[in-house]
Amino acid sequence: MDVVDSATRSRMMAGILGKNTKPELVVRRYLHMQGYRYRLHRKDLPGRPDLVLPKYKIAIFVHGCFWHRHQGCLYATSPQNRHDFWEEKLNGNALRDQKHISKLHEKGWRVLVVWECALKHLLGEVDILQKMVCNLDEALQVWPEIPPRAKL
Repeated sequence: MDVVDSATRSRMMAGILGKNTKPELVVRRYLHMQGYRYRLHRKDLPGRPDLVLPKYKIAIFVHGCFWHRHQGCLYATSPQNRHDFWEEKLNGNALRDQKHISKLHEKGWRVLVVWECALKHLLGEVDILQKMVCNLDEALQVWPEIPPRAKL
C-alpha cells in the first residue's frame, strides 16, 4: 500500500529528472576540472549518452541504480505496488540500455557506465572519478562500468 495518495505520487514521480541529475553533474564538474571537454546528450548517438567525448570516441552514461536495474545493488529495489508493471518497465529500461551500448560499440564508440551508487557514498567523489580519468587518459581501454566502492 502506498503511503501517499495518487495525486501526490504522480507529482513526486513527475519531479524525477532525466537529465542534469546530481550524479551527472558531479561527473561533469570533475571531467571539466581535469581539462576534458565534452558534449551533452547527443541526439545523433544511440541512447543519447549523458556525456560524449568526441576526441576519444567515448560515450558516458550516468545511470540511476533504480531506473536502470543495477545488478546486486541495494538501490535497485522493486516497488511493491503494481509489481508486474514496474518489473516490465524497469527490465525494459535495462534491456534498452544494453541495445544502445551494443549499437555504440558497433559504431566504434567506447562506452563507460557510471552508476549512481558509485558516487553516492564517496566523500569527495575522487576515488572513482580519478580511476575514470586515468582510463580516459590512456584512451586505450575504458571500463565497461564503474562499480560501487563497497557493498552497503
